[in-house]
Amino acid sequence: MHFVTGGAFNGKRAWVKNIVNNECHWISSYQGEEFPNPTPFKGKVVLEGMELWTKEFSREHWRENIKQWVEWEKESPDRQVIVIGTDIMKGIVPMETENRSWRDLTGWVYQDIANLSSRVDIIWYGINQIIKEENHENLYKNRG
Repeated sequence: MHFVTGGAFNGKRAWVKNIVNNECHWISSYQGEEFPNPTPFKGKVVLEGMELWTKEFSREHWRENIKQWVEWEKESPDRQVIVIGTDIMKGIVPMETENRSWRDLTGWVYQDIANLSSRVDIIWYGINQIIKEENHENLYKNRG
């Protein structure tokens, strides 16, 4: 699993599109798509907008969903899942309890995703910074 995060409008989508060369299934919460089950997919899958999906379920539910994607990925060497999530943890703490709870849950889910990911990148201004890379071989032929 590869987790890509960073601030809103900092180039995460463009950076990921560059590394996958548009050869993937792209599922986006921003387009109103539901968080998918990995079963029907093959190849590369991009899950975009994780911060919106975190509103739907508990942390335990997300742990199980993420583990399903990790297991799916392990079943075949040509499978890869890339999760894109906007960093919503910085800035002013929301006054509303509901928004603070969502922000907290998103932070915990991101920690779980980062823990299970073999690579984590932060994108700022279209430039990536690798903060975790367990597999030292290149994950991509053309790195962004």
